[in-house]
Amino acid sequence: MREAAVISQSNPLQRIPGVAMVLVLLIALFGAIAPGFLSVANLSNVLVQSTILTMLALPMTLIIMTEGLDLSMGAVLTLTSLCVAIVSLATKSMLLGLGAAVLVGAAFGTVNGWLVAIVGIPPFVATLGTLGMAQGLSLIVSDGQSVVGIPHSVRDIYSATLLGVPVPIVMALVTYAAFHGLLYHTRFGTYIFALGGNREALKYAGLSPNRLLIAVYAIGGTMAGIAGLLMTARMNSGHPTAGLGLEFDAIAAVAVGGTSFERGNGWLLGTLLGVIAVGVLRNGLNLISLPSSVQVASVGVLVIVALFLDGLRSRS
Repeated sequence: MREAAVISQSNPLQRIPGVAMVLVLLIALFGAIAPGFLSVANLSNVLVQSTILTMLALPMTLIIMTEGLDLSMGAVLTLTSLCVAIVSLATKSMLLGLGAAVLVGAAFGTVNGWLVAIVGIPPFVATLGTLGMAQGLSLIVSDGQSVVGIPHSVRDIYSATLLGVPVPIVMALVTYAAFHGLLYHTRFGTYIFALGGNREALKYAGLSPNRLLIAVYAIGGTMAGIAGLLMTARMNSGHPTAGLGLEFDAIAAVAVGGTSFERGNGWLLGTLLGVIAVGVLRNGLNLISLPSSVQVASVGVLVIVALFLDGLRSRS
C-alpha cells in the first residue's frame, strides 16, 4: 500500500505531461486571442476564481481513489453557502455561519459514505440521490430567492489579502498542504490507497474499510462546507443554484490531473494542475465572450484531450 504512495511521489512525470501540455497550450492560445489574458491582474483573477474548485477537487480526488464518486458536491456546496448566508445574517457572526455550513456539509458527506459503504448503493446512484436532496433543501430554505445583506465579515473574505496574497488563495494553499500531508504522510493516506487498490488487505489488518470509506466521503462534505464560505463571499449573497455543476468541474480536474478511476491510483499535484487548466479555460472563454453552454462543453473536450495525450504517451 505504501509503495503505491511512494510511486505516486517519486515518478510525477508519469502524470505531468498530459495536463501540463494542455495547460501550456491553453495559456498560449488565450494569450494570443483573448485581450488582457496574460495581464498580472487577470492571471491573479484566474487563481482566485479557481480556489473554490480546488477545495472541491482535492477531496474528490480521495473519493475517486476509493473507486467512488460524489455527484452531490456541487449541490451540497450550494446548500452550505446558503447556511453561511442565513446564519451569519441572523447572528452577525461569520464563525457561526461557517460552523453551520461545515456541520451540514459533513452530515451530507457522512450520509453519502453510509449509503455507499453500509447500504451498498453504487456511488453514482447514492450521490445522485443526495444531490436531489441538497438541491431541494436549498430551494426550501431560501424560498427560491437569493439571501442578501450578509455581514461585511463574510463578504470581505473574498477580497481580503494576507501579506499581499488574496485570502482565497491562502486558503487553497493551506488546503492543498493539508491534503498532501494527509494522503502521503499519514497512515490514513495509506488506507485511502488501499481502499481503491487492495481493500482486502485492510480487513486482514483488522481495519474497517466501511468506516474509512465513510470518513473519506465525510471529508468531502466538510470541504464543501468550508468552500461554501468562499462561495457566499464571492457572490456577496447565498443563491439556491450557486454551486450546481461544480461537481462536474471537480471530476474533470481530477481526471485531467491523471487520477485513475480504479485501483487507488491518484495524484494531488495533478489535480491542482487540472483545476488551473479548467480555470484558465473558463476565464479565456469568458474573455472572448463565449456563452456558458459552450464553456461546459469545452471542459468535457479538455478532459478528452488531456486523457488522449496521456494515452499517446503511455503507448509510446
